[in-house]
Amino acid sequence: MNTKDAITKRRAVKAFDPDHRLTEVEEKELFSLALLAPTAFNIQNWRFVALKDPELRKQVRAASWDQAQVTDSSLLIVITADLKAWEKDTGRYWTNGSDDLKGFMLPAIDAYYRDKDQVQRDEAFRSSGIAAQTLMLAAQELGYDSCPMVGFDFDEVAKLIKLPDDHVIAMFVAVGKAAQDAYPRGGQLDQAEVVINNTF
Repeated sequence: MNTKDAITKRRAVKAFDPDHRLTEVEEKELFSLALLAPTAFNIQNWRFVALKDPELRKQVRAASWDQAQVTDSSLLIVITADLKAWEKDTGRYWTNGSDDLKGFMLPAIDAYYRDKDQVQRDEAFRSSGIAAQTLMLAAQELGYDSCPMVGFDFDEVAKLIKLPDDHVIAMFVAVGKAAQDAYPRGGQLDQAEVVINNTF
């Protein structure tokens, strides 16, 4: 499948085959592709919580307006981000870089994030959004369907997954085999309304 096909065929599926599971190889490939999603300064601040325990998924479903995707999808991923990734052993983000590049990047990371809580949070959500789209397109390429989700009690889910204090939850991505077609597209806005040349 080419990128154009993956983009046009990806839909938010609401009903999944509850008996289907990804193989270990498929799951590893899905995450390998997701890990190629870009992040500012390559800090890779996303963290993917793969919910596999059936009982935990039932509890998360109860905190998610009883949406069936939570328990019926083959894989439910809680996309979280580490707000403090920028200060945790930053040298590892540029292991393969030249000394000159490291000499520039590591101080730049510190200057960009230190004492800037809003920047840390904004970058966490930007990174998570890019990672979510990468996951969904990768799933489409692998022959799977997906659904991005924000309809849940963030605080309750944070408790259930024991989210560290310096992390945030961005969203869920459910992946699996569709049991029903997605709803028809609601209607796309015209490019003339959403594409602005130069200035508003």
